[in-house]
Amino acid sequence: MTRRKRNRFTDWQETAVRELRAVAAAFPDDFQLLDRPRLTGLGLVQARIQLRTGDLARAPHGLPLQQQEEFLLRIGPSRLSPPLVEVDHHRFIGYPHVLQGRRLCIYLDAAREWDPQRGFASAIDRLYDWLADAAAARFDPDAALFHAVGGILHHTPGTPTIVVRKSGKPVKAQPAFLTVRSAHRQDLHYGGGHSSHRRTMVFQVADPLPLGAGTRLHDLLTLLDTTIAPGAFAAPPPLPQAAAFLTALAATASRNPAGAPQAFILAIPHPTGGPPHLLAGQVPAVAADELRRRVRNRREPILNIDAGMLDNQTPVEWCTVSDERDSVTTRRDAYRPTNAYQGKTIHIWGCGGLGSWIAEFIARAGAKRLILCDPGAVTGGLLVRQNFTEDNIGEAKAEALRQRLIAIGDDIAVEAHTNVIPDDLATLLGDTDLIVDATISRAIGQLLDELAKAAGRPLLAQVATDAGTTSLGLLTVSDPTNPSGPNAIDQKSGKAVAADGALEPFHTFWRDVSAQDELTPTRGCSVPTFHGSAADIAAVAASLTSLLGSHLAGNEPVSGTHLIGLPHSPAGPFRRFIPAA
Repeated sequence: MTRRKRNRFTDWQETAVRELRAVAAAFPDDFQLLDRPRLTGLGLVQARIQLRTGDLARAPHGLPLQQQEEFLLRIGPSRLSPPLVEVDHHRFIGYPHVLQGRRLCIYLDAAREWDPQRGFASAIDRLYDWLADAAAARFDPDAALFHAVGGILHHTPGTPTIVVRKSGKPVKAQPAFLTVRSAHRQDLHYGGGHSSHRRTMVFQVADPLPLGAGTRLHDLLTLLDTTIAPGAFAAPPPLPQAAAFLTALAATASRNPAGAPQAFILAIPHPTGGPPHLLAGQVPAVAADELRRRVRNRREPILNIDAGMLDNQTPVEWCTVSDERDSVTTRRDAYRPTNAYQGKTIHIWGCGGLGSWIAEFIARAGAKRLILCDPGAVTGGLLVRQNFTEDNIGEAKAEALRQRLIAIGDDIAVEAHTNVIPDDLATLLGDTDLIVDATISRAIGQLLDELAKAAGRPLLAQVATDAGTTSLGLLTVSDPTNPSGPNAIDQKSGKAVAADGALEPFHTFWRDVSAQDELTPTRGCSVPTFHGSAADIAAVAASLTSLLGSHLAGNEPVSGTHLIGLPHSPAGPFRRFIPAA
């Protein structure tokens, strides 16, 4: 029988077991294999091991290790699965990187940290290093994923994602609403008036839940009434939370229609303080209807729901929370030049090859308001490189781009003007931080030069790419203190570039476009256009957007012209800045 079981080990598991035995033979005083590795029902090979841990340095609040510690090591069927390590006691409950009180999170990011090429024995080294850090209290608890709720992901397939952008009040149970945005998304807010909202509540939990929140309502109620201190079980709180939670859940359900599941949000304190961790769940419609019935049939004015009268098999369906509160979220571009666009009002004049991509990059960077101007319409040929789709054909460019940008985020206002500039430009200038001219129009350039003389005017910029390859980029910037506009600065920069033989690939920006660099998309009277792909022009637009962000964020006024070349451009990977004279 043993032989047949061992033959069911995969090649990887056989190799791992051999390596464990080799380590045990080489270091008998430090590592022991306590039993014969066996296959579990989940296809994992389990081995009980023992490590000598008495020599590890200790620190206050560190993991309470004994002289020898035993662990359950579980080996997956292939090298793609990192090993799992658990203990079969409760001494480690509540400590950082201990999931549900038993599993040790020795790989915080297994994709980067688990290296099977080093052999399975490397997992023993990793475990020993983990124990050394834990005993010496060198972990940062803030880095422990989902630490406030047992260190595991609570998610039921098929449930919607709950988007949270505002923090509630620090009260025990706060009424709230969920607005249905789609089949897979609902938004939490604290004010009514939405046509498709359902009532919910945010319940403040008193202590972290290091054992998780369970998969049934009965489990959740039990865990809410179990306070756990690191290393020991503490007495239940004098005022049980479960009763308060269940009462608030029933009261909320009574305000929703029959046949609807009842959602709730748990605000769970983090062990090291700071904003609470949010966990969203719901009970199915059958259970929610039972709560509604008990509220209707109560005989006393004070609502009191007895958990013992509910089906103890009632599941809790956990929803993913997209936690976007300012107190817990750091933008992924926080330390990049594009962060300068956050909260700004910006004009994009020209929504074509460069302008359509720059507008999207700025929108994703968190701009407060975008004013788009373009008199053109979307045609099929533009889809090769402009930021539009098949459904936009026939629409005004500015309006089509506006629709795309407002779909990126709820917190941006976008205006579309089907003229080359806004009709109310004088009015808009007072609240504008930046104007980007992506029209390649001489008349627009001359207009910007006139605007440059106005006091309190915004940052002005012009962008362009070469007609032959769209792999070269040009950005001219005029800071608010410079009386010369970007068009005038560009003309002076052109003279400097023309006199520099090392900049020959960029001479094209100040010459008439040659016939070889243009193409006529359609026979007849089609206006000649430039060569280039979406990949080329989007890359140029992205680089110019970042460079421009640096000017917008700068403390010192700087004007001048940037020249860039993509790696495959005629200039190769290239960047040069020519300051304004």
